[in-house]
Amino acid sequence: MSKSFFKYLSIGPLEEKWGLYATTVGYSKVEANENYPSGVHPQSHQLTWDRGRILNDYYLVFISKGMGNFCSAHTEPEKIEEGACFFLFPGIWHRYKPDVKSGWEEYWIGYHGSYADELMKQGFFNSRQPIVKVGLNKELLALFNRMLDLVKQSLVGYPQQLSGLLLQLLGQVNNAIITREYDNDPVARLISKAKFLMHQSFEKALNMEGLARELPMGYSAFRKKFKEVSGQSPQQYHQQLRLDRAKELLESTVLNIDEIADQTGFESVYYFSRLFKKKTGISPKNYRISFLKSIKEKMPA
Repeated sequence: MSKSFFKYLSIGPLEEKWGLYATTVGYSKVEANENYPSGVHPQSHQLTWDRGRILNDYYLVFISKGMGNFCSAHTEPEKIEEGACFFLFPGIWHRYKPDVKSGWEEYWIGYHGSYADELMKQGFFNSRQPIVKVGLNKELLALFNRMLDLVKQSLVGYPQQLSGLLLQLLGQVNNAIITREYDNDPVARLISKAKFLMHQSFEKALNMEGLARELPMGYSAFRKKFKEVSGQSPQQYHQQLRLDRAKELLESTVLNIDEIADQTGFESVYYFSRLFKKKTGISPKNYRISFLKSIKEKMPA
Protein backbone atom coordinates (compact mmCIF):
# COMPACT_ATOMS: atom_id res chain seq x y z
CA MET A 1 0.00 0.00 0.00
CA SER A 2 1.40 3.42 -0.94
CA LYS A 3 -1.23 5.94 0.21
CA SER A 4 -2.04 6.61 3.86
CA PHE A 5 -5.64 6.00 4.90
CA PHE A 6 -7.48 5.90 8.20
CA LYS A 7 -11.02 6.20 9.48
CA TYR A 8 -12.63 6.55 12.88
CA LEU A 9 -15.82 4.50 13.04
CA SER A 10 -19.23 5.25 14.51
CA ILE A 11 -20.37 2.73 17.12
CA GLY A 12 -24.07 1.93 17.47
CA PRO A 13 -26.23 -0.39 19.62
CA LEU A 14 -25.69 -3.35 17.26
CA GLU A 15 -21.90 -3.11 17.51
CA GLU A 16 -22.11 -2.89 21.31
CA LYS A 17 -24.37 -5.96 21.39
CA TRP A 18 -21.90 -7.81 19.17
CA GLY A 19 -19.32 -7.44 21.94
CA LEU A 20 -16.28 -6.85 19.72
CA TYR A 21 -16.04 -3.85 17.44
CA ALA A 22 -13.41 -1.74 15.71
CA THR A 23 -13.23 1.95 16.57
CA THR A 24 -10.63 2.91 13.96
CA VAL A 25 -8.57 1.25 11.21
CA GLY A 26 -5.67 2.81 9.39
CA TYR A 27 -2.39 2.73 7.50
CA SER A 28 0.27 5.45 7.47
CA LYS A 29 3.51 5.80 5.57
CA VAL A 30 5.89 8.18 7.34
CA GLU A 31 8.91 9.25 5.35
CA ALA A 32 12.31 10.05 6.89
CA ASN A 33 12.35 13.51 8.56
CA GLU A 34 8.55 13.80 8.22
CA ASN A 35 6.42 15.12 11.09
CA TYR A 36 4.58 12.44 13.06
CA PRO A 37 1.75 11.71 13.24
CA SER A 38 0.55 12.93 9.85
CA GLY A 39 -3.08 13.61 8.98
CA VAL A 40 -5.89 15.10 11.07
CA HIS A 41 -6.88 12.96 14.05
CA PRO A 42 -9.51 13.62 16.74
CA GLN A 43 -8.34 15.72 19.69
CA SER A 44 -8.57 12.65 21.96
CA HIS A 45 -6.03 10.85 19.74
CA GLN A 46 -3.43 13.61 19.39
CA LEU A 47 0.05 12.21 20.07
CA THR A 48 3.34 13.98 20.77
CA TRP A 49 6.50 12.35 22.08
CA ASP A 50 6.89 14.88 24.87
CA ARG A 51 3.37 14.53 26.29
CA GLY A 52 2.38 11.02 25.21
CA ARG A 53 -1.30 10.20 25.57
CA ILE A 54 -3.93 7.93 27.14
CA LEU A 55 -6.67 6.27 25.05
CA ASN A 56 -9.98 4.63 25.97
CA ASP A 57 -9.72 1.68 23.56
CA TYR A 58 -7.40 -1.23 22.86
CA TYR A 59 -5.07 -0.81 19.89
CA LEU A 60 -2.88 -3.14 17.89
CA VAL A 61 -0.18 -1.46 15.78
CA PHE A 62 1.94 -3.34 13.21
CA ILE A 63 5.19 -1.84 11.90
CA SER A 64 5.77 -3.28 8.44
CA LYS A 65 8.78 -1.14 7.48
CA GLY A 66 11.30 1.10 9.21
CA MET A 67 11.97 1.50 12.92
CA GLY A 68 11.21 3.72 15.90
CA ASN A 69 10.72 3.89 19.65
CA PHE A 70 8.01 2.96 22.14
CA CYS A 71 7.45 3.30 25.87
CA SER A 72 4.52 3.28 28.29
CA ALA A 73 3.66 3.64 31.95
CA HIS A 74 4.37 -0.10 32.29
CA THR A 75 7.52 -0.35 30.17
CA GLU A 76 10.93 1.23 29.65
CA PRO A 77 11.75 2.92 26.32
CA GLU A 78 12.39 0.27 23.69
CA LYS A 79 13.47 0.20 20.06
CA ILE A 80 10.86 -1.06 17.59
CA GLU A 81 11.93 -2.62 14.32
CA GLU A 82 9.95 -3.70 11.28
CA GLY A 83 8.09 -6.92 11.86
CA ALA A 84 6.97 -5.87 15.35
CA CYS A 85 3.48 -5.35 16.75
CA PHE A 86 2.63 -3.50 19.91
CA PHE A 87 -0.55 -3.25 21.97
CA LEU A 88 -2.00 -0.14 23.58
CA PHE A 89 -4.32 -0.60 26.55
CA PRO A 90 -7.16 1.64 27.77
CA GLY A 91 -6.15 4.05 30.51
CA ILE A 92 -2.40 3.36 30.19
CA TRP A 93 -0.13 6.24 29.20
CA HIS A 94 2.11 5.57 26.19
CA ARG A 95 4.09 7.22 23.44
CA TYR A 96 5.77 6.07 20.24
CA LYS A 97 7.30 7.54 17.12
CA PRO A 98 9.26 6.50 14.01
CA ASP A 99 13.00 7.06 13.78
CA VAL A 100 13.73 10.38 12.05
CA LYS A 101 16.30 8.78 9.74
CA SER A 102 14.18 5.83 8.57
CA GLY A 103 10.52 6.74 9.03
CA TRP A 104 8.16 3.74 9.10
CA GLU A 105 5.01 2.22 7.74
CA GLU A 106 2.34 1.36 10.30
CA TYR A 107 -1.00 -0.42 10.27
CA TRP A 108 -3.37 -0.17 13.20
CA ILE A 109 -6.78 -1.12 14.50
CA GLY A 110 -8.51 0.24 17.60
CA TYR A 111 -11.12 -1.98 19.21
CA HIS A 112 -13.35 -2.42 22.24
CA GLY A 113 -16.50 -4.17 23.52
CA SER A 114 -17.54 -6.58 26.25
CA TYR A 115 -15.92 -9.56 24.49
CA ALA A 116 -12.74 -7.55 23.89
CA ASP A 117 -12.56 -6.78 27.63
CA GLU A 118 -13.03 -10.44 28.51
CA LEU A 119 -10.47 -11.64 25.96
CA MET A 120 -7.82 -9.12 26.96
CA LYS A 121 -8.24 -9.96 30.66
CA GLN A 122 -7.44 -13.63 30.05
CA GLY A 123 -3.70 -12.98 29.92
CA PHE A 124 -3.06 -13.74 26.24
CA PHE A 125 -1.70 -10.19 25.84
CA ASN A 126 0.13 -8.30 28.56
CA SER A 127 0.40 -4.54 29.10
CA ARG A 128 3.85 -5.14 30.66
CA GLN A 129 5.03 -6.94 27.51
CA PRO A 130 3.17 -5.05 24.79
CA ILE A 131 5.67 -5.60 21.96
CA VAL A 132 5.42 -8.82 19.96
CA LYS A 133 7.91 -9.74 17.25
CA VAL A 134 5.74 -11.30 14.54
CA GLY A 135 8.20 -10.91 11.66
CA LEU A 136 7.23 -9.78 8.19
CA ASN A 137 4.08 -11.84 8.43
CA LYS A 138 2.17 -12.14 5.14
CA GLU A 139 -1.00 -13.33 6.84
CA LEU A 140 -1.00 -10.35 9.21
CA LEU A 141 -0.47 -7.93 6.34
CA ALA A 142 -3.28 -9.54 4.32
CA LEU A 143 -5.68 -9.26 7.26
CA PHE A 144 -4.93 -5.56 7.75
CA ASN A 145 -5.43 -4.91 4.04
CA ARG A 146 -8.74 -6.81 4.05
CA MET A 147 -9.90 -4.70 7.00
CA LEU A 148 -8.93 -1.50 5.22
CA ASP A 149 -10.81 -2.64 2.11
CA LEU A 150 -13.92 -3.37 4.20
CA VAL A 151 -13.84 0.08 5.78
CA LYS A 152 -13.34 1.81 2.42
CA GLN A 153 -16.32 -0.04 0.92
CA SER A 154 -18.49 0.31 4.07
CA LEU A 155 -21.08 -2.20 2.84
CA VAL A 156 -24.00 -3.27 5.03
CA GLY A 157 -22.80 -5.50 7.88
CA TYR A 158 -19.13 -4.61 7.50
CA PRO A 159 -18.55 -3.87 11.24
CA GLN A 160 -19.35 -7.49 12.10
CA GLN A 161 -17.09 -8.76 9.30
CA LEU A 162 -14.41 -6.45 10.65
CA SER A 163 -14.67 -8.00 14.10
CA GLY A 164 -14.20 -11.45 12.56
CA LEU A 165 -10.99 -10.34 10.85
CA LEU A 166 -9.87 -8.73 14.11
CA LEU A 167 -10.17 -12.08 15.89
CA GLN A 168 -8.04 -13.68 13.18
CA LEU A 169 -5.51 -10.89 13.61
CA LEU A 170 -5.29 -11.44 17.36
CA GLY A 171 -4.96 -15.17 16.74
CA GLN A 172 -1.97 -14.57 14.47
CA VAL A 173 -0.28 -12.40 17.09
CA ASN A 174 -1.01 -14.92 19.83
CA ASN A 175 0.55 -17.64 17.69
CA ALA A 176 3.70 -15.52 17.42
CA ILE A 177 3.79 -15.22 21.21
CA ILE A 178 3.39 -18.98 21.65
CA THR A 179 6.16 -19.68 19.13
CA ARG A 180 8.43 -17.21 20.90
CA GLU A 181 7.78 -18.91 24.23
CA TYR A 182 8.95 -22.20 22.71
CA ASP A 183 12.19 -20.79 21.26
CA ASN A 184 14.27 -22.42 24.02
CA ASP A 185 12.29 -25.67 24.04
CA PRO A 186 12.94 -27.66 20.84
CA VAL A 187 10.36 -30.35 21.67
CA ALA A 188 7.61 -27.83 22.44
CA ARG A 189 8.51 -26.04 19.20
CA LEU A 190 7.86 -29.31 17.35
CA ILE A 191 4.45 -29.54 19.04
CA SER A 192 3.73 -26.01 17.83
CA LYS A 193 4.66 -27.13 14.32
CA ALA A 194 2.35 -30.15 14.67
CA LYS A 195 -0.55 -27.87 15.56
CA PHE A 196 0.19 -25.73 12.52
CA LEU A 197 0.12 -28.82 10.30
CA MET A 198 -3.19 -29.88 11.88
CA HIS A 199 -4.67 -26.46 11.15
CA GLN A 200 -3.69 -26.96 7.53
CA SER A 201 -5.40 -30.36 7.43
CA PHE A 202 -8.73 -30.04 9.20
CA GLU A 203 -10.52 -31.14 6.01
CA LYS A 204 -9.21 -34.70 6.26
CA ALA A 205 -8.36 -37.42 8.75
CA LEU A 206 -4.70 -37.40 9.79
CA ASN A 207 -2.36 -40.29 10.44
CA MET A 208 -0.81 -39.11 13.70
CA GLU A 209 2.11 -41.54 13.50
CA GLY A 210 2.91 -40.16 10.06
CA LEU A 211 2.63 -36.62 11.42
CA ALA A 212 5.08 -37.47 14.23
CA ARG A 213 7.56 -38.84 11.67
CA GLU A 214 7.23 -35.62 9.66
CA LEU A 215 8.35 -33.48 12.64
CA PRO A 216 10.49 -35.77 13.14
CA MET A 217 9.66 -37.31 16.51
CA GLY A 218 8.87 -40.73 17.96
CA TYR A 219 5.11 -41.22 18.21
CA SER A 220 4.97 -42.15 21.91
CA ALA A 221 7.03 -39.10 22.90
CA PHE A 222 5.00 -36.94 20.52
CA ARG A 223 1.66 -38.04 21.98
CA LYS A 224 2.86 -37.57 25.57
CA LYS A 225 4.37 -34.13 24.98
CA PHE A 226 1.39 -32.96 22.91
CA LYS A 227 -0.98 -33.77 25.76
CA GLU A 228 1.28 -32.02 28.27
CA VAL A 229 1.29 -28.84 26.16
CA SER A 230 -2.32 -28.89 24.93
CA GLY A 231 -4.25 -30.80 27.55
CA GLN A 232 -5.58 -33.03 24.76
CA SER A 233 -4.29 -35.93 22.75
CA PRO A 234 -3.34 -35.18 19.12
CA GLN A 235 -6.49 -36.97 17.91
CA GLN A 236 -8.74 -35.00 20.26
CA TYR A 237 -7.12 -31.71 19.28
CA HIS A 238 -7.51 -32.39 15.56
CA GLN A 239 -11.08 -33.62 15.98
CA GLN A 240 -11.97 -30.39 17.78
CA LEU A 241 -10.40 -28.36 14.98
CA ARG A 242 -12.66 -30.13 12.48
CA LEU A 243 -15.75 -29.58 14.63
CA ASP A 244 -14.89 -25.90 15.04
CA ARG A 245 -14.51 -25.62 11.27
CA ALA A 246 -17.90 -27.32 10.84
CA LYS A 247 -19.43 -24.67 13.13
CA GLU A 248 -17.91 -21.92 10.97
CA LEU A 249 -19.40 -23.48 7.83
CA LEU A 250 -22.80 -23.89 9.48
CA GLU A 251 -22.73 -20.23 10.50
CA SER A 252 -21.34 -18.62 7.36
CA THR A 253 -22.37 -20.77 4.37
CA VAL A 254 -25.44 -22.43 2.84
CA LEU A 255 -23.66 -25.78 2.41
CA ASN A 256 -25.84 -28.71 3.38
CA ILE A 257 -24.89 -31.08 6.20
CA ASP A 258 -23.50 -33.71 3.81
CA GLU A 259 -21.22 -31.15 2.17
CA ILE A 260 -19.99 -29.84 5.51
CA ALA A 261 -19.24 -33.36 6.71
CA ASP A 262 -17.23 -33.93 3.54
CA GLN A 263 -15.34 -30.62 3.76
CA THR A 264 -14.32 -31.32 7.36
CA GLY A 265 -13.04 -34.81 6.59
CA PHE A 266 -15.61 -36.97 8.41
CA GLU A 267 -16.08 -40.45 6.98
CA SER A 268 -19.88 -40.18 6.85
CA VAL A 269 -22.60 -37.62 7.54
CA TYR A 270 -24.04 -40.01 10.14
CA TYR A 271 -20.77 -40.13 12.09
CA PHE A 272 -20.33 -36.37 11.78
CA SER A 273 -23.85 -35.61 13.02
CA ARG A 274 -23.57 -38.07 15.90
CA LEU A 275 -20.19 -36.71 17.02
CA PHE A 276 -21.28 -33.09 16.61
CA LYS A 277 -24.32 -33.66 18.83
CA LYS A 278 -22.25 -35.56 21.39
CA LYS A 279 -19.73 -32.70 21.68
CA THR A 280 -22.13 -29.73 21.46
CA GLY A 281 -25.41 -31.13 22.75
CA ILE A 282 -27.22 -30.13 19.55
CA SER A 283 -27.46 -31.50 16.00
CA PRO A 284 -25.73 -29.63 13.13
CA LYS A 285 -29.13 -28.68 11.65
CA ASN A 286 -30.42 -27.26 14.93
CA TYR A 287 -27.09 -25.52 15.58
CA ARG A 288 -27.51 -23.59 12.32
CA ILE A 289 -31.14 -22.74 13.11
CA SER A 290 -30.19 -21.52 16.59
CA PHE A 291 -27.29 -19.43 15.25
CA LEU A 292 -29.41 -17.71 12.57
CA LYS A 293 -32.12 -17.00 15.15
CA SER A 294 -29.59 -15.37 17.49
CA ILE A 295 -28.34 -13.14 14.64
CA LYS A 296 -31.88 -11.98 13.85
CA GLU A 297 -32.48 -11.15 17.50
CA LYS A 298 -29.42 -8.88 17.50
CA MET A 299 -30.57 -6.95 14.44
CA PRO A 300 -32.20 -3.58 15.18
CA ALA A 301 -35.99 -3.55 14.82
